[in-house]
Amino acid sequence: MSEETDVRTGAGDSEDALSDAQAAIDEARRRVAEAPAEVVVVNHVMGLYELAAIHLSADQPDLPAAALAIDAVACLVEGLGDRLGTEAGTMRDALANIRMAFVEIKGRTASAST
Repeated sequence: MSEETDVRTGAGDSEDALSDAQAAIDEARRRVAEAPAEVVVVNHVMGLYELAAIHLSADQPDLPAAALAIDAVACLVEGLGDRLGTEAGTMRDALANIRMAFVEIKGRTASAST
């Protein structure tokens, strides 16, 4: 096999990989477009909730990072309210719980440093 053939074969593999990646992206977009918007938004809210929980549960909690994630959850949950659909109440409860956890951990962190 010549060097020229090797280059062309590699280019074909690269084009196939790019084509496969584009097909996967197109399929993901199709699935998101078919999902109700409130389901997608609630999934994002839960991702932000998990982000806050991760920062709060670290060996050394990152309170500013957790606060940012909690504020983002609040913006969505309080701002959208019942537009979140059947999960609106669950999202309000989750927001209240993560806020209480933040206050508790912030209190423990403050008392441990004094």
